[in-house]
Amino acid sequence: MPGLILLKNGRVIDPANGIDQLLDLLIAGGRISAVAQPGSLAEQSGCLVYDLAGKWVVPGLIDMHVHLREPGQEDKETIATGTRAAAAGGFTAVAAMPNTNPVNDNQTVTLFILAKAAEAGFARVYPVGAISRGSKGEHLAEFGELRQAGAVAVTDDGLPVGNSQLMRRALEYAGNHDLLVISHAEELSLSHSGTMNHGALATRLGLGGIPSVAEEIMVYRDLALAEFTRRPIHIAHVSTKESLSLIRRAKEKGVAVTAETAPHYFTLTETAVDGYNTLAKMNPPLRTEADVAAVREALRDGTLDAIATDHAPHSELDKEREFALAANGIIGLETAVPLTLRLVRENQLEARRMVELLSVNPARILGVEGGALSVGAAADVTVIDPEKKFIFSEESIQSKSRNSPFLGWELQGKAVLTIMAGKITWQETL
Repeated sequence: MPGLILLKNGRVIDPANGIDQLLDLLIAGGRISAVAQPGSLAEQSGCLVYDLAGKWVVPGLIDMHVHLREPGQEDKETIATGTRAAAAGGFTAVAAMPNTNPVNDNQTVTLFILAKAAEAGFARVYPVGAISRGSKGEHLAEFGELRQAGAVAVTDDGLPVGNSQLMRRALEYAGNHDLLVISHAEELSLSHSGTMNHGALATRLGLGGIPSVAEEIMVYRDLALAEFTRRPIHIAHVSTKESLSLIRRAKEKGVAVTAETAPHYFTLTETAVDGYNTLAKMNPPLRTEADVAAVREALRDGTLDAIATDHAPHSELDKEREFALAANGIIGLETAVPLTLRLVRENQLEARRMVELLSVNPARILGVEGGALSVGAAADVTVIDPEKKFIFSEESIQSKSRNSPFLGWELQGKAVLTIMAGKITWQETL
């Protein structure tokens, strides 16, 4: 049974309970026992005490879009290494995408993932099942079986559901089983020959371009299907200005849509690819300055509901090759906090909004516990030092893979203490 932990003098930012002030927080038996004025909670015998002056105490961060690769691709990541990286990044929970080998389209794989996560003990793992069997886009997976086993959502992430009738049925049946449908919005006939954002830079580099409309067409279709079926939909890894305009208008019409973006889409532009940098190759690709500005605005105004990393580990062999053949994706669990804090320091986001995007809203969208520091709730807590500076280096990475365009960057702001169900899963010098 987890012991007593007293977090003193921290800035408690708990949007769900309307709190943003200096407070003490007591954890006992794996739950939040008390939240009180500084100095008012007695230090009990055997209690671990942390003085967190200058640091933030927030609800445990939840990443609703990660690839843990196990089963089948353990050379890139395992559930143990991926959740260890999550804890190091301040995440107490992650939602694991189904594009494993075999694909998570059944109860057996879902239960395997949950067992491995429990064995590792670094973070809660919420399995996401496939929409279609084998993610082949032909026949729906058994949603009832997936839900019963513990899946919280369904998606063919990594691949779009090209068949509109199948996507319609997915929305209808998922709602019957209390499963969220997550859309990977991509029109393959427009994107399949591309490797980076369509434009002058792609032309200069001699690389095939992926036009923004490849994303936007499918965003439009899936919003239309959500409106038609009157079922909720979540749009993953939004990267373009027009996609955001479509989502904004759909919300104004009352469509039940939520959406996420990733830190690389509000931090980097397509210029990161210049020089054939495969560490900056991803899907959807990095876009233009106008798209980055639109993503930042959408984070502020509520068009975007969540920040998710799309953590996509790959081996060196996957990345150190000809650009067109290199794998898409980057690791992101250990850089999400400092990259989002950049927006806070630049006065583009409020601290409260950052916590909503990384904790409160992901819990609400997925329908899972967390997102609040309420007395009696499970003690999932993240402590952030907003001033801590560090060099993001290969030696410091907890993930099994090292594929990040942020290697060598000096970053500011870091999770220094991560607590999951009252258990310390990551700690740095405080």
